[in-house]
Order: sequence, then C-alpha cells, then structure tokens
Amino acid sequence: MRTPRSRLILAAGLTVVSAAALTACSSGSSASTGSSSDLTVGSIDLAAAGCPSTIVMQTDWNPEAEHGHWYQMVGANPTIDSQNKTVTGPLMAGGEYTGVDIQIRAGGPAIGFQTVSSQMYTDDDIMLGYVSTDEAIQLSQDMPTKAVYTPLEIAPTMLMWDPATYPDATSIKDVVADGATVRYFEGSSYMEYLMSAGIIPREQTDGSYDGTPASFVAAGGKDAQQGFASAEPYIYQNEVSSWGKPVKYTLINDLGYPIYYGAVSVRADKVDQYSDCLKALVPVMQQAEVDYYADPQPAIDLILQLVQDYDTGWVYSQGVADYSVKTQLDLGLVGNGTNDTVGDFDDARIADVFDKIVPVFDSLGTPPADGLTVSDIYTNEFIDPSISLTK
Repeated sequence: MRTPRSRLILAAGLTVVSAAALTACSSGSSASTGSSSDLTVGSIDLAAAGCPSTIVMQTDWNPEAEHGHWYQMVGANPTIDSQNKTVTGPLMAGGEYTGVDIQIRAGGPAIGFQTVSSQMYTDDDIMLGYVSTDEAIQLSQDMPTKAVYTPLEIAPTMLMWDPATYPDATSIKDVVADGATVRYFEGSSYMEYLMSAGIIPREQTDGSYDGTPASFVAAGGKDAQQGFASAEPYIYQNEVSSWGKPVKYTLINDLGYPIYYGAVSVRADKVDQYSDCLKALVPVMQQAEVDYYADPQPAIDLILQLVQDYDTGWVYSQGVADYSVKTQLDLGLVGNGTNDTVGDFDDARIADVFDKIVPVFDSLGTPPADGLTVSDIYTNEFIDPSISLTK
C-alpha cells in the first residue's frame, strides 16, 4: 500500500507566475552535463571520498520549495531533461565544485505516483531518496531503507478547515466533534493511525481526495481536508479564485504522529557500500540546507524553471514558494529540533513513532519485516553535529 503525497493540483486556467530566466538548456533526451570537467575541485572532494560520479537523488513530488536544500547544490548551467523530469549539474558546496555531478529526479506524476522506495529498488542508479518514517517501516519487508539525514524537522502534512464555518474550532478535533467529514488520500498511513487511535472517527472520513480543490470548495466549508501547511493555506486564499479566503489547520505532528517526513534515505543493503561517501556527503547536504534558507531565491529560480519545463500540469508560483519558505521557518518545519544540529534524528521520537505505527500496519495486513528494530530505519552516524540552522 502506498502512502500518497498530499499536494494540490490546481484547475486549468490559473496563471503561472513566470520563473526567473536561467541559463539552463532544455532537452527531451537523457540529461548530461559538459561543464563539470572544466571546474576545479574545491576543499570537499566527493569523488575522492568514493561517491559515484553522478549522485542521483529521487524526490517524492514535483520541484518545490521544500526540496530547495537539494536544488541548492546544483551548479550553474545544469541540463534540464524535460522528458524524463531530471536536472543534472555539478554538485557544489559553498560555491565550490565537489568533483561529482548531482542529478535530481522529480517524483509524483513523473514516476507514476509510485513510492520513492520502489523507485530505489527498481533503478540501481538512485543513491538517495525521500522516504518518510512510516513508509520505511511499512515497506521494510521487501524494500528496506535507512534514513541518513532529515531536511524537515516536522512533517508539513496537516488537516485544514474553514474558520468561517467553524469559528470556535482551535483544532481539527473540534471540527470533527462538530460533525465534519475529513477528506484525505485513500491509503494514507497517518489517517489509519488517527482512526485507530480514535482521534478521528472512521465514519467521518472520506478517502476520495484527489489533490484538487473542487470537493473542498463544493462543500462550502462543511468538510475538512488534508494538505501541506507550507502550501495550501496560501494557495486556497490567493490562487483558488472559487475559494479566496483563509483556512485554519492542525499539523498531523500535533495529533501524535511525529514522523520524519521525506527523510533522505539509502537502500538498507547499500549503506555500507556508500559509507565513506555518506561521511563526506551528508555534511554537505546539511550545509546546503543552511545556505538555502539563508538565501533561497537562487534555488527557487531553478525550481520554478523546472516546474515550467517539466510541464506536468502542476502549477507552482513565486508566491507559493515565498510562503513555503517563510512558513517552514516560522512553524519549525525546518530547524534544529531539540539540539543545535540540523538534519539529525531524535532517538526517543523515532522510538515513539515506531511503537505507534507498527500495530497499525499489522492490523492492515502489511506488517514490517520480522525482527525490525528502530535502529534499522535510521542512523545519525553521518551527521556533523556542528552544523546548525539559525533563523
């Protein structure tokens, strides 16, 4: 069973905000770069650390601001493959070439809405991919993965409602108590947990959400719906003309489901193979996240260009990107967690999630691998504890 990604697909006819012009070229064939050989390797040499000549990273959706930490590492003049939805360029760290290239692959519609885990086991070239804690547990039997770095401290997934219809509600629990139906993507693990824990009655759920605003708008504020706190509130108020007003929401993290969303992961059987590379690469990713949030626009420019060139039917604007970056910081969706380190995992939190989720998957008939332990699904061994994100 797949855990679908909650993102919004806007109706046709919305105006797409133009992306800043890039020097990238667009191609319908396999991506390749010709500029890396002309660059001088800087202080970090990932090739010498045993990394692949092209580090392939698989995302879980179209390019968006939540992925900016990866696009931050793409050097100048990348090659955009609009047919295969990839961008390839020299992998940069602090403005210096690292001796290898980076290729970032779009997910969601670009991979037929398959899980990132399945892509990693289908295509041996993929080194890293976004795998949330619940996906890692659920698919551990056939497609085990291990998280090595988490760009998001808190999952952006939320349940939203119309404050005009439910003016006294301060939480989705209040909205449900008033009789609202909660619309979500069928098969979402977080909802299975919320139902099994009695937080949301099963009879008040509707698994028909398809990523469009149509049903929410048609319900006139009566229903609640899932989304991303770092996107939908802005989109519904500013870009969905048939709604055009604020929504309120509760994060699933605040409902007792504190997964690490989109943790950067490696196939479990390849952790040892990539160990030397990861020791050098993970700190580069940590620092790229710090640099991205300090000055996000260059990466956002690339993201907007990719959305335009990939042309999957998904709309993404500068306004959404700006809102996303600000909201991620304001809500602590990105940050250092309980310490002064960006990108590491909290042991107690992972253990709590593990204990909550395993019984849910057992009840669904998709049990995790026999003997699976918390330490099998993540590690902090490659994290540089001195790298911190400051707001």
